[in-house]
Amino acid sequence: MIRFSHVISGVLLALLLPASGYGQTAGLSTRSVTDWIPTPGILSNSISNLHAEGDTLWAGPYLSLTADGGAGWRAAAADSLFGTRNRVFSIDVEGRIVWVGLGYTSAKGEGGEPATAGFLYSEDGGVTFQYRFPHLDAPGDSTVRYGVSTLKALPVVVPEQSPPYDIDYDPLTGTVWVAAWASGLRRSLDAGRTWRRVVLPPDDLTEIIPTEPYTFQLNPRGNEPAGNYNHTAFSVLVDEEGVIWAGTPRGVNRSTDDGSSWKRFSHDGSPNGLTGSWVTSIEEQPLPGRNPVWMATWSAGETGEPGADGITVTRDGGRTFEQVLRGERIIDFAFHGETVYAAGRTRGLFVSKDGGTTWTTLRHFRDKTRPDRLLRPEVDVMSVATVGATLWVGSDDGLLKSTDGGQTWQVFRTDVPLHPQTPGDRIPDVETYAYPNPFSPAADQIVRIRFEAAQGDRPEIRIYDFGMNLVRRIEVEVYGPGEIEAVWDGRDDRGLRTANGAYLYAVRAGRRTVWGKILVLE
Repeated sequence: MIRFSHVISGVLLALLLPASGYGQTAGLSTRSVTDWIPTPGILSNSISNLHAEGDTLWAGPYLSLTADGGAGWRAAAADSLFGTRNRVFSIDVEGRIVWVGLGYTSAKGEGGEPATAGFLYSEDGGVTFQYRFPHLDAPGDSTVRYGVSTLKALPVVVPEQSPPYDIDYDPLTGTVWVAAWASGLRRSLDAGRTWRRVVLPPDDLTEIIPTEPYTFQLNPRGNEPAGNYNHTAFSVLVDEEGVIWAGTPRGVNRSTDDGSSWKRFSHDGSPNGLTGSWVTSIEEQPLPGRNPVWMATWSAGETGEPGADGITVTRDGGRTFEQVLRGERIIDFAFHGETVYAAGRTRGLFVSKDGGTTWTTLRHFRDKTRPDRLLRPEVDVMSVATVGATLWVGSDDGLLKSTDGGQTWQVFRTDVPLHPQTPGDRIPDVETYAYPNPFSPAADQIVRIRFEAAQGDRPEIRIYDFGMNLVRRIEVEVYGPGEIEAVWDGRDDRGLRTANGAYLYAVRAGRRTVWGKILVLE
């Protein structure tokens, strides 16, 4: 199914990128990028990544940023990102150093597989970027040295199943760490020019030290006889004291000696352990004293350690653990002082103002000044970040900003104007349009109908089937002047789901009536 939000992104990029052909190298260029492109807003309504550094908010799946609270946006003219299938999978910014993990969804298999596409690296705060090749092995890399042992290792030579899900740069050592699923945990000591495999404990050991001899294999294929789920990696963090944390489906691995020795903690059924062993996100909360480390710990039934979804936090560097929000599947964290924000995907945004003791849930987001900027009723909360006291929430239906802790919101969405300055085949001058189109009521929940109204107009939308029988009448509560969006949930006036087919809609605003078409297709 073609989702119009993706079409919008492509349309905006086609308008904004220079005609010289950025993106034609499909990620193979090492040329530096020196210009950021001003954009009219966010470039996608699905905000998969957010990262705050100073007064700047960085956002994916395209590399965009705002340094003025969303008043102005820019996008990096990276030829290994725009014009390709590559997207941002992870971001880390530490002062002037910027790391961006790139990936894409391959065409193989049903729905495709996530794959690595390399990295963007900057030493000047993002003014210029250099491309770094993916962290893959050569076919003959079948052994790895670990302390006194030489271990057999499975060389990972294809990009599929090895996207850079998480990345963390340690400014004290200059080391960059990447959690890349089937590629496991890797690090680079030379700004991404070369990558080294990091050996974590196998599934049958909870601790390894380099002075002990071992014979296990470094093999991320946990369902194979010699495979280990703990050799796949999904999250990584280097905390304020230099302790390295690596999350896998078998737990969280901790190293206090630059990644040589490791101790693994996993779900053990006790209230003082992890809620579940699959550790998908790790973040630290900046506070006086030892920073708490927060982990999204999911049930990992496929590994034989089911546990429960929830959050696990350690406030003493891993000596003890606490369980909170048990039963909730969390995917990202952000903090402002004692306040903790946890993105709960389909369950909304969880907020705790007392360090995790009590929680409130935010599920409904509406722009306080633009009531027509509605999000889908069951919007997925995908990412969260704070810039000072400003809270940013990335969803699969737009970007949200709150300056009062989530009481009121400003909604940012990708806007394609009805009357573009330079109309063409891809962005025509129209009186109205509807998106996504085709529209799936089950998957999309709502279709947005965009039109223009004058001051004092009281718009009404009438939807007809192809036989011109009236299906639904929608009175629009938001009036002009300007461009307005109304929504239709795919139901008729009786509340029944409409059948597949083509529907016409008429927007009556003042003395004007404009027409459009919507294809309903499940």
